[in-house]
Amino acid sequence: MTTSSVQTRPAGSQVVRLIAVSVILSLGVVFALPAQQTTAASTNKELTIEELFLQSVEFQILREKAFSEDYEMKMNALDDLEKKVVDGSYKANDRQIEAVLEYLALEGSGRSTRESGRVINNFPEVRRRSANLLGRIGTADAENALIRVLGIDEEPTVKAEAAYALGVIGNNDNNEAVQALVFAYNQEDPTKPDNNLGYALCLAMEKLGLKNKGAIKDPNAFQMLVKIAQGNYLRTVKTKALQVLDELKNAS
Repeated sequence: MTTSSVQTRPAGSQVVRLIAVSVILSLGVVFALPAQQTTAASTNKELTIEELFLQSVEFQILREKAFSEDYEMKMNALDDLEKKVVDGSYKANDRQIEAVLEYLALEGSGRSTRESGRVINNFPEVRRRSANLLGRIGTADAENALIRVLGIDEEPTVKAEAAYALGVIGNNDNNEAVQALVFAYNQEDPTKPDNNLGYALCLAMEKLGLKNKGAIKDPNAFQMLVKIAQGNYLRTVKTKALQVLDELKNAS
């Protein structure tokens, strides 16, 4: 579950080309009609993410900002994306936005760029903000991206944001969200756990419980909360874990 890709820096325009191909392949988003239908309905065929970007100058600019190697440019792209979410101009079928956010949510974790053997794109704040926006978008693709973040990211602040965002979305089909939260907890060092992540895991489980009345039945979820309640956390975190356990019990 902890696969990652490592790139060396190609020159010039190859960077954008390679990154664009990498995003499309990693997302697995290449939609096309079956061969027997393309001649009859060529004007109605689904478009790839790359083709969707090329239809809009706005998204071409957004893509270039996100694919830039510069931290500030990536943060500027996130500012643009947040405005779309806040002002309501984001639409549920804007797959381009989800593509950019998933790309940025894996910046330096799921996809590394190296120069002279050193990772140069490890930007936790970019990943954290992206996880936050994915939770606010709340689509199935956003949920899948957050689950991937929890599976591979090693930065506690990013994992905490991704965990909370999964709770905000509130979906737990096939127990996938709960499993992702438990997995993130199990990667912690119990002797020096991160309090922010521990509290975020409690909040996420609480939100999932509220949105899935009585549907949280995974014993691993309860075990995680008990371990947090008796673990090496601040009292506030431990108290929250006990509160969520009571809420899940009463909801069953």
